[in-house]
Amino acid sequence: MLYRKMPKNGDELSILGFGCMRLPVTKAGQIDEPRAIRQIRSAIDRGVNYLDTAWPYHAGESETVLGRALADGYRDRVRVATKLPSWMIHSREDMDTFLNAQLEKLQTDRIDYYLLHALAGAPWDRLNTLGVADFLDRAKADGRIVNAGFSFHGRLDDFKRIVDGYPWEFCQIQYNYLDEENQAGRQGLQYAAARDLGVVIMEPLRGGNLGLPAPPPDVDAVWKQAPVTRTPVEWALRWVWNHPEVTVVLSGMNEEAHIEENMAIAARALPNSLTEDEIKRVDEASRKYKTLMKVGCTGCGYCMPCPSDVSIPSCFEVYNKMHMFGNAEEAKFMYAIRMSGIIGQTPGYASQCVQCGECLEKCPQEIEIPDFLEKVADELEDADLENRVRMGKKMLNMD
Repeated sequence: MLYRKMPKNGDELSILGFGCMRLPVTKAGQIDEPRAIRQIRSAIDRGVNYLDTAWPYHAGESETVLGRALADGYRDRVRVATKLPSWMIHSREDMDTFLNAQLEKLQTDRIDYYLLHALAGAPWDRLNTLGVADFLDRAKADGRIVNAGFSFHGRLDDFKRIVDGYPWEFCQIQYNYLDEENQAGRQGLQYAAARDLGVVIMEPLRGGNLGLPAPPPDVDAVWKQAPVTRTPVEWALRWVWNHPEVTVVLSGMNEEAHIEENMAIAARALPNSLTEDEIKRVDEASRKYKTLMKVGCTGCGYCMPCPSDVSIPSCFEVYNKMHMFGNAEEAKFMYAIRMSGIIGQTPGYASQCVQCGECLEKCPQEIEIPDFLEKVADELEDADLENRVRMGKKMLNMD
């Protein structure tokens, strides 16, 4: 495992951080706690020392499970990061209420890296009005918070003024080779680093899309022409770690094989280690992906739950893969199985959308979700939908 220093405090942090937003789950949709704890502890035993969670992850259970995973001496070997749910804060008192509850759930007396969650311009202004600077100052003074930061999903100009709006130790941004110019982007990364902020990266694989074992043919051709052989995951992660401004890259690792691959990559991902030709290869892959993907969804799930039960991230996942791989019939069949509710869930078809707009306020990517859901319904819900549902039931022995 390689390590990089947090500029303001000198902490030596593993360049690979364990993200706890997508822990392994059971068939019932609950966290598979024994498996999750084994994965977390195994990663720590092998050098990972930065673990990231948040209040809403896994319907509030992620912090609790992480707290249990860090028993038996593991807590003192790591730095724990969690987040104040900014959108749930209505008063100065709420801030302390949430922080104290998080300390209890995590079974700890301190949060090493505490973030204001999902900031953009308007949420930052609202929290300022409610006294968030006083909250952070006092929580740091009494030891409940060690380092203060924020995660960001907004525009570059707002990012810069938030960086300058408080003496932060670090920030967290979405960054990958498709999002070099989106949200904070490369300019934001450099702006924060120039002010000695550590930078933690989320969504390095764009919700897993950049790490598909069998990438779209056009992208696969780019990788095959490279003078070195790497998996799509390694290309994506090495590109992010190539930036010396990056401190930690978070990965939502929930499969043992994913953990193994990421750990191996993290053992050799030095800054400025990609050649000029390799960087050009990644740029070419980025251009190919941008022509294929129709919706910039990362699968974060912040848009959920939908009042009309639309399974928004799943709809976009199937829709994007159909256009990336050109497999319309297969995509329509998978859509019918996944959205019909035959595998234990309520129906989540795109056509259930009533254009209420509630999801628009939640989406950190600022996707025009209702408009895209209409396109999903037009392309994936044709006259043969019910036949595909019946076929799916027979295949799954659910008739």
